[in-house]
Amino acid sequence: MVSTARFPDLEGRSVLITGGGTGIGAALTEAFAGQGAKVAFIDIALKASKQLCDDVEKTTGNRPFYLRADLRDISELRRAVARAVEEHGPVTVLVNNAANDTRHEVADVTPESWDENQAVNIRPHFFTIQALAPDMAAAGGGSIINFTSTSYMLNIGTMPAYTAAKAAIVGLTKGLAGRYGPDNIRVNAVAPGWVITERQRELWVSKKSLKGHIARQCIPRMMLPEDMVGPVLFLASDASQMLTAQTLIVDGGIL
Repeated sequence: MVSTARFPDLEGRSVLITGGGTGIGAALTEAFAGQGAKVAFIDIALKASKQLCDDVEKTTGNRPFYLRADLRDISELRRAVARAVEEHGPVTVLVNNAANDTRHEVADVTPESWDENQAVNIRPHFFTIQALAPDMAAAGGGSIINFTSTSYMLNIGTMPAYTAAKAAIVGLTKGLAGRYGPDNIRVNAVAPGWVITERQRELWVSKKSLKGHIARQCIPRMMLPEDMVGPVLFLASDASQMLTAQTLIVDGGIL
């Protein structure tokens, strides 16, 4: 279980995490459960998500509520959101974490693959917020945390559709912070650097690439999913109650 600060106001909160079954999302699911929150998460990975529920219940005594849905299907997403509210009450903490950072060359992008990329990497952010915001406002407010990425700030050229979506998330965050601030809803973004999840290890990490990346960080160690926990819990809690429309870069100091 991730060791982090305790935020008493998160206990009993209704929390929803997209992509909460693996990687960074799984670390966040466990962390919010450890804070005593009522955690629901959406993920398409059935086996990994069920195992996560068992593991989190064992370590925290607090079983997350798993909702299997394909976030590319907005009707399916809306049904999952409604089930989370039905199970735990109005969501007052939303973490839009789901993403797919598969590398792709400019010449290989088609209109269909472009749309598919946006359907995973930004469209669910908006429609999840749209579905939850009225109840969140009626409950007195809350916190929305959108995951973007430092990749678009570093001129990485091997995933243009992904970096375009991640840049757009910052614009969406700022616009919706303005829209929902009067409802006491804060909207912020977290921009991770290279977080070494199992997916990253399997597909893209080599000793040379990892060593070179760490050498560019001010803090010279490998970043793990657990390193995203503290920043997200802070943004979710009342400790950041006047912080909105911001992008928090968590990259070990490259930027």
